[in-house]
Amino acid sequence: MYEILAINPGSTSTKIALYEDENPVFVESIIHTHHDLEGLHDYRDQYHFRGEVIRKILADKGVDLHSLTAVVGRGGTFKPLTSGTYEVDEAMKQDVLTGNVVTDHISNLGCLLAADIAEPLNIPAFIVDPVSVDEFDDVARISGHPEIPRRSLAHALNIKMVAKKFAHKVGKPYEDMNLVIAHLGGGITISSHRKGMMVDVNNANDEGPFSPQRCGTLPITGLAKLCYSDEYDARQMKIQLVKRGGMLAYLGTDDMLKVKKRIAQGDQQVKIIVEAMAYQIGKYIGAYAAVLDGDIDAILITGGIAYNEWFTDMIMPKIKWIAPVYIFPGEDEMEGLIRGVLRVLTGEEKAKEYV
Repeated sequence: MYEILAINPGSTSTKIALYEDENPVFVESIIHTHHDLEGLHDYRDQYHFRGEVIRKILADKGVDLHSLTAVVGRGGTFKPLTSGTYEVDEAMKQDVLTGNVVTDHISNLGCLLAADIAEPLNIPAFIVDPVSVDEFDDVARISGHPEIPRRSLAHALNIKMVAKKFAHKVGKPYEDMNLVIAHLGGGITISSHRKGMMVDVNNANDEGPFSPQRCGTLPITGLAKLCYSDEYDARQMKIQLVKRGGMLAYLGTDDMLKVKKRIAQGDQQVKIIVEAMAYQIGKYIGAYAAVLDGDIDAILITGGIAYNEWFTDMIMPKIKWIAPVYIFPGEDEMEGLIRGVLRVLTGEEKAKEYV
């Protein structure tokens, strides 16, 4: 039996879980208030704070660290990497500590937090399918301006796990299928998978459908005008685009249950915004189907928003003619981390090197 500790630092929470093989012993999520994180703006500023939180949870749970087989952390916005499970090494840690990453994101700490526990125990620390998984076709990198290339940054951990779950469900290798997968959460990523490779995906911070918090693709000249309007500085502009955009900007909320209630009460403004989000998701699923030349085995919809059947029903008319549609609600990143490590520990896969 393998005992694996998983660590997932989120923007406002730290989640840890202890598994025996694929069976959870406990899953704990600690919410961090604005007061907790006050003054800790950069992800590196939160390093020691998050470590203390994790050790307190483990102590409170009475976890015997010496019984652990491995520790796994969420992978961050590293350099472009192929999909897989990576053992944490000095090069990975130094990239995080020196800020040699694509963007400031709390997921970058996952590898450090895992290594802090694993190394004194002389057991391996891993990451699985980091945000920076990059399996792009060359043509997918071209944006329209050479100084602004398209980058592969996505919910790769959940997307890849769902792809493999579906493959197991239908009894066909992931590597033999073509899929379009839509991850619907605070950010929305839609990806094309050709024979086990994620050959295109929208970076939710840059493009694609607008989401509960992100603007998605915007009219470019209007965006340029707003950037030079002196209304926002660079930091404020980024917040408007990726944290306070989309549904939140239009409606003052990013809560799907609240918007459902307001629609039921007859609020037509809410109705049109939610319909527009579903419209854009359907439109982009069609675009990512075109990447695969229409040769698609299935469309998979996942993420937290996928729990809302009333919303996914809005998307269906625009996509069900393309290929069969399957819903995998939620984004169980802890399960994805554990499954990735088990594939290495059992010899199904070999751990990859961060090179």
